[in-house]
Amino acid sequence: YNGFSQIIVESDRDGFEADKITGKMGIRASDTAELILDDVRVPEENLVGTEGMGFLQQMQFFDETRTAVAAQGVGIAKGAAERALEYAQEREQFGRPIGDFQAIQHKLADMHTETEAARNLTYKSAWSVDHADGQLTKLASMAKEYASRIAVEAANECVQIHGGSGYVDDFDAERLYRDAKITQIYEGTTEIQKMIIARELQGKGF
Repeated sequence: YNGFSQIIVESDRDGFEADKITGKMGIRASDTAELILDDVRVPEENLVGTEGMGFLQQMQFFDETRTAVAAQGVGIAKGAAERALEYAQEREQFGRPIGDFQAIQHKLADMHTETEAARNLTYKSAWSVDHADGQLTKLASMAKEYASRIAVEAANECVQIHGGSGYVDDFDAERLYRDAKITQIYEGTTEIQKMIIARELQGKGF
């Protein structure tokens, strides 16, 4: 990774262009673009930190952003769990709320329990960010992997509990389902997080 450095490029530099990406599956309110740099020149003062240390800087930055993605996953999971509970208490079948049926109760119990577990793991990673301890890389990947998985699972169950109503945009269930998936992709995929966790456990980190 020698020679890789981080450099600030102002958006008004000649040769810089941001091409907006549309048609995303989820998080549509988030501005997303492809950054195009064509013979862009910047002064030496735009170098971030030490020359040649860009990769290490990026890996350290990921510890913080992965914790943030974990928090995003917790938020999605919590929203899905709350909306599923609300719907289960309102929707009636056979003369009673569907929340009275054991199959739905088990789903709700799992969603809320797993969301709380993801929240606490994310808090632990956030504490590690603040204190810069030796567990941060491992905890950030653990929190990101677990919270994103729970977000996807909770959103899926939210749609399932809503039934056909969960497949249309009359309710938030379908949006949560679409928004959840990206948490398993950006800032390092689920597979990357598991690889990092295993390496950290064995003392073979970057």
